[in-house]
Amino acid sequence: MGKINKIFPKGRKKAFTLSYDDGITQDKRLIKIFNKYKLKATFNLNSGLQNEAGSFVLNDLLIKRMDREEILGLYKGHEISNHGLNHLSLTSIPKEIIIEEILQDRKNHEKMFGNLVRGMAYPYGTYNKTVLEVLGILGIAYSRTVNDSGNFDLPLNYLEWNPTVHHNDPYLMDTAERFIKEEFNGLGLFYLWGHSYEFDLDNNWDVMERFCKYISNRDDIWYATNIEIVDYLDALDRLIYSTDLTLVNNPSSISTWVEYNGIPVEIKAGETKRLC
Repeated sequence: MGKINKIFPKGRKKAFTLSYDDGITQDKRLIKIFNKYKLKATFNLNSGLQNEAGSFVLNDLLIKRMDREEILGLYKGHEISNHGLNHLSLTSIPKEIIIEEILQDRKNHEKMFGNLVRGMAYPYGTYNKTVLEVLGILGIAYSRTVNDSGNFDLPLNYLEWNPTVHHNDPYLMDTAERFIKEEFNGLGLFYLWGHSYEFDLDNNWDVMERFCKYISNRDDIWYATNIEIVDYLDALDRLIYSTDLTLVNNPSSISTWVEYNGIPVEIKAGETKRLC
């Protein structure tokens, strides 16, 4: 009987993903950096605030939200995710308003971008049992917290998905170096998050440029959006094996990969494959 391990696409054991909030003008500069280094990100937008009236001031810096015309082509190649219709703290409002904040936000984004929108980041990082119950009913597949884990573990609960670090973490490059050098027995995931206006507040765009250059273009890392990771891991969990582990069926709509006796094997969508 062979030994089988889960792996990311093309035999990789590491994945990297990014998550940025609010849909503000600094995203334009940030996306240029991501695209330059061929990185994929998830952007969490507030559809009820995507206009000039949704702008705000923080530490004397005017944070401008983009209007709908500006954002339609900007995020091509990246994922659009929910961040609440009006960026309300979901633990401070009745359940009926929680539903409106999430469901209408999802409807608006799906209509604007013509894609399914199944992810989210919690406004202000707040959530509770009621919020989790509502998200499950409304078809939200995952939601990011603001609770940095400092590690590279896969999420135990997609609706409480803790990132690795914020980009302002003083040990950001040390964490990146640890991720690059570590040999994972299982799967390792580096999840970075933040707000692009923070680079103007802190005058540290160079930090992101340096980080992206270091983390990018590595053959052993899968660069993916949040939902791509969720869907891939779900597809891995749905693989069906024969009792002697010589056959495997992939009932999902995307290719999956496993390591069989140390050798990467692709199981294409709908395929039943003999492992030995």
